[in-house]
Amino acid sequence: MSTDTSQIELYKQKVGEVGASLVTSGMKVGLGSGSTAACVVQALGKRWQEEGLRFVGVPTSIETAHLAQSFGIELTTLGACPELDLDIDGADEVTRQGFNLIKGLGGALLREKIVRYAAKKFVVVVDERKMVDQLGDHTPVPVEVTPFGWEATAKHLEKIGAKISIRLKKESKDFFLTDGSNMILDCNFGLITDPVKLEKEINTIVGVMECGLFIHCTDEVLIAGHDGLHHLK
Repeated sequence: MSTDTSQIELYKQKVGEVGASLVTSGMKVGLGSGSTAACVVQALGKRWQEEGLRFVGVPTSIETAHLAQSFGIELTTLGACPELDLDIDGADEVTRQGFNLIKGLGGALLREKIVRYAAKKFVVVVDERKMVDQLGDHTPVPVEVTPFGWEATAKHLEKIGAKISIRLKKESKDFFLTDGSNMILDCNFGLITDPVKLEKEINTIVGVMECGLFIHCTDEVLIAGHDGLHHLK
């Protein structure tokens, strides 16, 4: 299995194009965040400009909004469009059985989950490296928390087994802040045997806005890899 950076980028581009092919004119579409979701938006932008595809998008991050706007894609909000036909997004881990996810390494997990639950259908696009047998294989669970009292929130997370790393900005040692001005605590729980229970435990802690466990909510997965593209339902 090749893990060459240029090959991975080709995988992302291919799966992005296939993801974008699911969108038809007149749809209301959630636009995910992260590098693979960006490939979907780029492919949609190309179709918008070259094919005359017309739809309305709800972006899950400021970065995604800027990318979509660069192609002229029409955007709206969930306030104006609370029900979506389709949401397409990437993931950091996807289980082969059940399609459970860890998302949020890009920092947009709260908005991504809100948009997902506004959509009738949720399709995840990934390259083959993201497929795992069990969540927690190589990715911590991002937990979005309010800055006020985050230390106390972290203590509660530690009590349920988390080994915590505070998300920092790449260019400095300042705290990373989400588009909603919240912090992210990356919580390593090891291999997760009961993701349903863990999601509930995390989200009942006061100070937690949302966690990056997306359980029993994925309809389809598009996977690009060394043996081609797979569309799992």
